[in-house]
Amino acid sequence: MIETKDAQSILNHSDCLLTAEQVEAAIKSMAGLVVAEYSDKNPLALCVMKGGAFTACALLQHLEFPLEFDFLQVMRYRNTTQGGNLEWRVKPSTDMAGRHVLIIDDIFDEGVTLREVVKYCQDHGAQSVKVAVLTRKLHNRSVEVPEVQYIALDVPDRYVFGCGMDYHGYFRNLNAIYAIKEES
Repeated sequence: MIETKDAQSILNHSDCLLTAEQVEAAIKSMAGLVVAEYSDKNPLALCVMKGGAFTACALLQHLEFPLEFDFLQVMRYRNTTQGGNLEWRVKPSTDMAGRHVLIIDDIFDEGVTLREVVKYCQDHGAQSVKVAVLTRKLHNRSVEVPEVQYIALDVPDRYVFGCGMDYHGYFRNLNAIYAIKEES
């Protein structure tokens, strides 16, 4: 864990990649696609906590049709900047057998976590599973997760935070997306 003053210094010396207005516009655009597909399907919206909370709240505001909401918590980063082993903390409580499940998360980076969450839903009888993410990190290290169908924004291959994504546990609350400054 880093000190609060150190976290503030990181923010003060980071690059703002996407403004709050750009994030909101991208979420609204993604919501239009979700509405077109799910408005008549009584979907289960499934938030991947903690990071997906921001995206889920922002997205669900634009989905004015019947749906159910649940969450899960699975961790790989544990307030660090490197992914580790997958640890399930909370599994969804809603029966997903025969349901159309829309998984909502903050970022599609390497895809390890999302791939396992998709598999969990499929193994529990979901009729269909698709994923909506706020951001997709642009690099070639990702595992294939074809269920990632809704992507609001692309971000460079840098450590990003804000809008649900954290830096050592801080800054999930920011409405814009930032990146650690690159070394010159």
